[in-house]
Amino acid sequence: MKQAVWHAASEADTIALAELLASWAKPGVLLALDGDLGAGKTRFSQAFAKALGVPGVVNSPTFTIIKEYTGEHLPLYHMDVYRLSLEESDALGLDEYFFGEGVTIVEWASLIQELLPADRLELYIEHLGGEARRIAITGIGAPYLDWCDQLVKMGAGTE
Repeated sequence: MKQAVWHAASEADTIALAELLASWAKPGVLLALDGDLGAGKTRFSQAFAKALGVPGVVNSPTFTIIKEYTGEHLPLYHMDVYRLSLEESDALGLDEYFFGEGVTIVEWASLIQELLPADRLELYIEHLGGEARRIAITGIGAPYLDWCDQLVKMGAGTE
């Protein structure tokens, strides 16, 4: 496990992180997002989707739970598990998405931690006021350990 901390002074800084991570994405990549309501999980997901070449509007799948998008480079599976129990999540067959041909973003991922793949990139987004965010990034397994190393080399903190 490795960690990096991305300090985003503005929405543009958050978007830059999403674009960077999207540029590294390959089939089977899983981003596990957490943070308080309004911290920016969906905004991050939107920027990531746009960087993958997903056309149109990407919004929170709060009531549909899972939305599938076709990007120019990879499919995107966008999940919001806030309203689900662990048992309901398990019944959805999430493994098909986690180990599929696309990239998966799970908002409120800590609620289904037991169901997540062992290897993943966890992002905890903390709202600091205004557009400022602190994004704690934890890489667990390959390729995410390398991603954290790269982020640190690019100036991310290691708090």
